[in-house]
Amino acid sequence: MTPRDLDWSAEEMRALGYAVVDAVVDRHEGLRDDVPWRGGTRAELEALFREPCPEEGRDVRTVLARATDEILPRSGRIDHPRFMAFVPASPVWPAILADWLATGFNIFQGTWLGGGGPSQIELVVLEWFREWLGMPEGAGGLFTSGGSAANLTAAVAAREKAARRGPVADLRAYVSDQAHSSVTRALRIAGIGPDQVRGIPVDDGLRMRPDALRDAVERDRNAGLVPGFVVGNGGATNTGIVDPLESLAAVAREAGAWFHVDAAYGGFAVLAPGGDERLAGIGSADSVTLDPHKWLFQPYEAGCLLVRDPGDLERAFRVSAEYLQDTELGLEHVNFGDRGVQLSRSFRALKVWMTLQVHGRAALARAVEGALRLADHAAERVRDAPELRLLAEPSLSVVCFQARPGPGHPAHPKPGAGPAEAGGEALDAFNQGIQDRIVAEGTAMISSTRIHGRFALRLCILNHRTRRADVDAVLDRIIELARGA
Repeated sequence: MTPRDLDWSAEEMRALGYAVVDAVVDRHEGLRDDVPWRGGTRAELEALFREPCPEEGRDVRTVLARATDEILPRSGRIDHPRFMAFVPASPVWPAILADWLATGFNIFQGTWLGGGGPSQIELVVLEWFREWLGMPEGAGGLFTSGGSAANLTAAVAAREKAARRGPVADLRAYVSDQAHSSVTRALRIAGIGPDQVRGIPVDDGLRMRPDALRDAVERDRNAGLVPGFVVGNGGATNTGIVDPLESLAAVAREAGAWFHVDAAYGGFAVLAPGGDERLAGIGSADSVTLDPHKWLFQPYEAGCLLVRDPGDLERAFRVSAEYLQDTELGLEHVNFGDRGVQLSRSFRALKVWMTLQVHGRAALARAVEGALRLADHAAERVRDAPELRLLAEPSLSVVCFQARPGPGHPAHPKPGAGPAEAGGEALDAFNQGIQDRIVAEGTAMISSTRIHGRFALRLCILNHRTRRADVDAVLDRIIELARGA
């Protein structure tokens, strides 16, 4: 079938649509039996896919087969039950269908005029999030492409608010070394240079120290500068740690600074029993970044920013234009294009709304709780195994640890060595080798990081498909490789 007209017939659309559904379902059905990751070098992929743009159309079934058989498989299966690298995403079926619906209905949701029903649904879902986090009534925000865009939106809004207290050049931002890289990028784009960013020390648990923040703020205020933006972690991507949010919020409030919590990874842990205690103080923030495409089981792209006063977003981003005069329908009608960077924006909230309508909040809460319990199980196994060493106590579902070879191996930790030098570069290389082996043989996809200067293996457990047997299989293989060294 090779349609020549851009306007397809109903029969043609249905035929291809059913084929796409079959391909996606087959992929999901075979996921557990597949490897968690498969890629290719640039040279390999250039040889496969580099070609001139077709002048005339090709058979659509051939094109679809090439996409499903050659292109899409050469990537990470981030929803595989043993994909525990970085921060996985494992979308549920209603969310996938909702994304297709929003695309197929071609929703433009930059203005109420362009998408009144979709805009109302976004407001409803944002209100659900607000209630879950314990933010005050009146708080709101918008859906974004992801946490990076949400952090940028917060940084710009905070900059604009701080500019009413003094020149932007005098603004100071406060972050720890556990902040996500997107925070650094957001500050750069917002015009807050490196010399305006204060690095705040962390404690032994890698949490930002409120006393150190207070000292830094006080020094800047005494120097006539403007403390403008404090960033806390609501589940740091590196280790999953949660900063002492209540204490940080108090320091920021005393200084008149905007307190932002980056909870892109960890924010939806509030759904699980005891989650509000793990994230105590998050409702005190001036803004919170969330990523439903992480722990709310949505497909990409689905980020979110909640702000205590949505008016701060509109004051920062709203720009009038003659060609938009028809969209001014009154203050009660939210134009989401006035709250962020995008005017042309898709209907991202539909997939979250459909997921919660179909499955209910309780089912998602059980899935989040399950991941937390699996992480606790993994951490306990690491503590109990002489071949492994836990490098950071998990706050949520990230577990960071080292494998340790036996005596006589060059990488075996030396007696009396501290955590920063135990085993040295040889131990780093040993763990790097284990990670490479685990990934290459298809056992799992795991990532690495550095804790107190040392190379660490890192498991991030988020997937609702992951079972205890999956976690045990990964740890068993790591222990086996450590023993065989």
